[in-house]
Amino acid sequence: MRSTSAVRHAPDTSGLRAKRRAENFPVALRVLPEKLRADLVAVYSVARTVDDLGDEAEGDRVAQLKVFSAELSAAFGDGEPEDPAVRGLLPAIRAGRLTEEPFQRLVQANLQDQEVHRYPVFADLLAYCQLSADPVGRIVLDLLEVDDPAARMLSDRICTGLQLVEHWQDVGEDYRNGRVYLPGEDLAEFGVAEEELGAAHASPEMKALMRWETGRAAALLGGGADLLGRLSGWGRFAVSGFLAGGLATVDALHASGGDVLSAPVRPSRTGLLSWLGWLQVGTRRRSG
Repeated sequence: MRSTSAVRHAPDTSGLRAKRRAENFPVALRVLPEKLRADLVAVYSVARTVDDLGDEAEGDRVAQLKVFSAELSAAFGDGEPEDPAVRGLLPAIRAGRLTEEPFQRLVQANLQDQEVHRYPVFADLLAYCQLSADPVGRIVLDLLEVDDPAARMLSDRICTGLQLVEHWQDVGEDYRNGRVYLPGEDLAEFGVAEEELGAAHASPEMKALMRWETGRAAALLGGGADLLGRLSGWGRFAVSGFLAGGLATVDALHASGGDVLSAPVRPSRTGLLSWLGWLQVGTRRRSG
């Protein structure tokens, strides 16, 4: 893998470090080479900033997201962005290892969040994940210089699975914030009223629904695991970390019995490391 340019990354703030540690998966494993770690942290900083603008910003979030979009365009257009997170991408951009389109899809996902708060059918939620999650995997593949349509498809499965397990962890919090990511058709099928998402404990019907949704996310994560066989070296290890975090979160959701409301559902470090180790020996590089 080619190294990045000598341009310095923007500083990694304590706030962003705390948010990285709270993620289900390791954003940039400590054992990775310094430059790859710096690139992954820079990408995370931008993705996290976009999400924070869409979820937490005071004032006109749409306007702020559009300003951030313009900052991204400046960076990819040989301009000088002011935002420190966007400046952090400059080493990889100037080395020709990133493209603008997937970053703009992340902005579009958060613009959609300002208007769309419910998803009637699962296909609608998958379309949202194509904006909110899949671009991150495409960006990582770009950093690893992997130009392979099959790899991108497998990456999309992993990223969608990661997005879904995050939604299933945060059902109650999302409901209190006015958003419901559980598809309306699934709520109806399992006999779960939307108001139940704000309860202190999950009903038997909701537990059954969450077990079903967890299985669907697990199938996506498992269906993308062949991606590891198409990668090598540090890139394979980095992506293994993302997948291991998702699988450990699935285990935590299973352990909850589907009651995602009574207590926070978070993957254990032991579970993550166990999956990471298994993925190293349980998957092999694709031959040919």
